[in-house]
Amino acid sequence: PARSSGRRASGSGGRPPHACVCCQRGRGAGRPRWLLPWRKEAEAAAAGGGEPAGPPLPPWAASLPSAPDREPRPPMRLCLAWLGCYTLSLWVLRKRMWAGPARYLRSPLSRSLYANMMGSLGPTEPGLKESHQWYLCNTEQLCESLQPVFVQSYLDQGTQIFLNNSIEKSGWLFIQLYHSFVSSVFSLFMSRTSINGLLGRGSMFVFSPDQFQRLLKINPDWKSRRLLDLGAGDGEVTKVMSPHFEEIYATELSETMIWQLQKKKYRVLGINEWQNTGFQYDVISCLNLLDRCDQPLTLLKDIRNVLEPTRGRVILALVLPFHPYVENVGGKWDKPSEVLDIKGLTWEEQVNSLLEVFRKAGFAIEAFTRLPYLCEGDMYNDFYVLDDAVFVLKPV
Repeated sequence: PARSSGRRASGSGGRPPHACVCCQRGRGAGRPRWLLPWRKEAEAAAAGGGEPAGPPLPPWAASLPSAPDREPRPPMRLCLAWLGCYTLSLWVLRKRMWAGPARYLRSPLSRSLYANMMGSLGPTEPGLKESHQWYLCNTEQLCESLQPVFVQSYLDQGTQIFLNNSIEKSGWLFIQLYHSFVSSVFSLFMSRTSINGLLGRGSMFVFSPDQFQRLLKINPDWKSRRLLDLGAGDGEVTKVMSPHFEEIYATELSETMIWQLQKKKYRVLGINEWQNTGFQYDVISCLNLLDRCDQPLTLLKDIRNVLEPTRGRVILALVLPFHPYVENVGGKWDKPSEVLDIKGLTWEEQVNSLLEVFRKAGFAIEAFTRLPYLCEGDMYNDFYVLDDAVFVLKPV
């Protein structure tokens, strides 16, 4: 302003013009900011032996320190603006999904099923017609050998607690925004499973303690020696089975999930170690793993070899309809190298075809049921659900 008005600073101390308080703060303290490019130009010209372009420096400017060479600052404002827009867009999207008719876009099936379940707070008694459709099976479409071993399951308190917790967590807006942002960045070099293990989210639910005991036909005090949980994930399903065993072993590919298992004090074995420990297991659980591994037939044979031959049992869960793929880094899906010969279109038809698959691997079906395979939700869904067939297999 002084330069435009032609005024000069007053005082006998030779104070340079524009050397006000604001000029002497922060960057370049001790010299006016407008002088920095002037000073640098003069220094560059002097070093090159030439004359500076423009008017010479005033005498009082010679005593000022040289302007430092500063690295260009990153565009922090641009980064913050992008992050703010990203957060705002996710928040607006969530609000619109809950507003007006658009709220039905947010997993209408899950909403309607959950509304039906909320009408029954207590466990449903076996044999009632009000059984939830997640658990329904048309036994008339099952082959004769499977009809008597089907176990009808029902919505119980353990399942209800998981659903309530999932719904509550999906409403934690800022936590869900953080998870969404981290997932979008880390998905470039990490699998979805590893990201969930890192964030401590996406826990799975296969069966409650009561459903597990009813399927195995055991009482709450039943005990055995060794449990092996293959592909244990974060260990939440392992926790349901662990009270019945003295020794608990688990396997997992994801390093972050292994970290979660170790925090729960489970003994984690390598994917090529559990077959060569020198001892056998009383119960081996293989829950929703056959459709996500590269060699499912080899896996079934390895399970048969390390299972206790007389009293040993396998708890095997499989999502139906059967759609196998192998998850790789970056969310890439590949086809497995071994294919299970599963036929049919309906849940019951595919269960019938599994009878022969298990027989070739050395197993017979002792019991099976239909259960929902549940997963914690996110900003967009309270929870996710798939149809599971859960089998108890015995060696033959």
